[in-house]
Amino acid sequence: MISPHTKTPISLVMTRINGTLLVQLPPRLTVIEAISFREYFQSWIEDPGLQKIILDFGQTTIIDSSGVGSLISNHKSAQAKKIELIFWSIHPQVKLAFSLVGLEQILNIEDNTDAIIPTATRKIEQRPPLTHPSVRSPMKRAIDIVGAVIGLSVTAVLFVPIAIAIKLDSPGPVLFSQTRCGWMGRRFRIWKFRSMVTNAEALKDTIPNQASGAFFKNDNDPRITRVGRFLRKTSLDEFPQFWNILTGDMSLVGTRPPTPNELEHYEVANWQRLDVKPGLSGEWQVNGRSKIRNFEDVIQLDLRYQNNWSLVYDLKLILKTIIVVFKKDSGAV
Repeated sequence: MISPHTKTPISLVMTRINGTLLVQLPPRLTVIEAISFREYFQSWIEDPGLQKIILDFGQTTIIDSSGVGSLISNHKSAQAKKIELIFWSIHPQVKLAFSLVGLEQILNIEDNTDAIIPTATRKIEQRPPLTHPSVRSPMKRAIDIVGAVIGLSVTAVLFVPIAIAIKLDSPGPVLFSQTRCGWMGRRFRIWKFRSMVTNAEALKDTIPNQASGAFFKNDNDPRITRVGRFLRKTSLDEFPQFWNILTGDMSLVGTRPPTPNELEHYEVANWQRLDVKPGLSGEWQVNGRSKIRNFEDVIQLDLRYQNNWSLVYDLKLILKTIIVVFKKDSGAV
């Protein structure tokens, strides 16, 4: 993993014909290349004579979450400048990554362009996009399933008393769901016990954000109910997420899943957080999550997890999580 501020230039083959720029992308579009690609793209769209950009993926076979993030960011920048952005020769590996996050529904991908750049005629094996080894680990997935089954069993026992407490304290549903972004930016619906008033999302803009960067934090958020504050202190509000773990959208240990609105503010390198599955726990949760105010600190914790990951490291973080939960004032606020 690299620092969010690391910059390495890449070599791009470009052809300009009148108001159209044809760009052949490199074989890899991972975090190092994606940062430079984003910078190049910003300089291209400042040309007042440019009307169309064609991105040729004929040689690009490897892409990661940062590469996906750069494409989303560049797509929005092109739209703002009213420049047509077209995609050619999408390799099956890259197309698979696009499908994970629904990009094939957003990007202008031209059909029948595979012959523009010659490719091998042999059958191409469908492999997942380049990602962190934790996502490919069958043992980690097995641990997730066992942990999710145990967690859901505990949740079933606690559900009725928690539901009664929530209902008596504040009218509205027992469970709260929200769209979050997981591995490679793929969207999923996260579940929690409701800890806020029912119109919390509508009131968010009226609450001061005490954090800096692409996440929200307020120690005295008035939207949190009395029961909700207890649920957060004890982390009981997060127990329904064991369902997200069982379905494979999350893991027992990983990174904090951002909201789509938070992704809007990400730099390209920040997308490295999405190289792993989001976790019910992780470095952020066991290292003073309620005290962290700077998004860059969250990024560094996430990169530390990815660099240090092993099954043993996961088990250590799970143990630390249990210890933290039972400590006074250790939960979220």
